Amino acid sequence: MTAECRLYLITPPRIDDLADFGRTLAHTLDAGDVAALQIRLKDVSDEEIAAAVDVLSPIAQARGVAVILNDRPDLAARLGCDGVHVGQSDAPYAEARRLMGPDRTVGVTCHDSRHLAMEAAEAGADYVAFGAFFPTQTKEAPTRADPEILSIWQETMEVPCVAIGGITPENARGLAAAGADFLAVSAGVWNHPEGPEAAVRALGAEIAAGLAERA
Repeated sequence: MTAECRLYLITPPRIDDLADFGRTLAHTLDAGDVAALQIRLKDVSDEEIAAAVDVLSPIAQARGVAVILNDRPDLAARLGCDGVHVGQSDAPYAEARRLMGPDRTVGVTCHDSRHLAMEAAEAGADYVAFGAFFPTQTKEAPTRADPEILSIWQETMEVPCVAIGGITPENARGLAAAGADFLAVSAGVWNHPEGPEAAVRALGAEIAAGLAERA
């Protein structure tokens, strides 16, 4: 099986101007290979989440990018998202799957725990997410994961794994080399000093270098 690692983009936690961000998102997705866009907005109303999905989903899906909603399987199902991502303190996997149905993606945060990841995988999760691998300001990270967990997972399990937490172009290569199937990045793209398009291009180059090391 050919090793693969792709970018999993996460929105900023707040979007003040949806139309402006939509234009930025389009240019960002056009800059490189992005597998998924997670819409993760904090401390906003359901109406604001729905508005974001309404504006951003067509931009992503037109480019073959899956739209994943964070935390809320009820809204993800109602709004027609491609999937949902749930944390350990969010809706249980079984409830998320019931709401989303068999054909849409359900991913689960597993922190630094292979035990939690194996439980999620055996229950039917489409991917498991490990992290945080590096310090992050995007959200409070209760655990710190070692890249070795990606290597062990890749050697023993078929379910894809996502690496998350403080990932930037400067540190992405090692995670791709270790065995991540996806790198979930938020601030490392949106706060990049040369802009998000440059960040996506740089991340693509580092992922390719990491995959070459893995091979």
